[in-house]
Amino acid sequence: MDGAAGAGSFDSSPDDYDVVGLQGMNVLRAKSNEKGWNLNLGELARIWKGGCIIRTVLLDKIKKTYRSNPNLSSLMVDPEFVREMTERKAAWGRVRAGISTPGISASLTYFDYCRRADLPLNLVQAQRDFFGAHTYERVDRPGAFHTEWTKLAY
Repeated sequence: MDGAAGAGSFDSSPDDYDVVGLQGMNVLRAKSNEKGWNLNLGELARIWKGGCIIRTVLLDKIKKTYRSNPNLSSLMVDPEFVREMTERKAAWGRVRAGISTPGISASLTYFDYCRRADLPLNLVQAQRDFFGAHTYERVDRPGAFHTEWTKLAY
């Protein structure tokens, strides 16, 4: 599937690796910064395009994006890149079509996580508080809170 045509039909659905590539580049950027490797992510995308089994159209876009801004902290802060990925998101659901695809699902969750201010992570905080009294934060007031969840359930 070639994502170049956009997300208007199943035939124009994004490559399965688009969002995985986005996530991978962010991981490479973080490790490069941590280790002082000074990776050229645009050049890596160019190399992979020619010599890797994953030859998604996304690699050309990654190369172009990093060439125009080599110090970009994440592809998720490039307006053009985010616009295109957001436009394609509806097609990913059609690609999955009710089939369990854990890798794609996890990557789509990552994409949503990166572009939203409020997420269902409060559920994770509540679970941690229930199992280990780790407390949680609320969106309506500052501070750390703990609830005795078993008293609420019975």
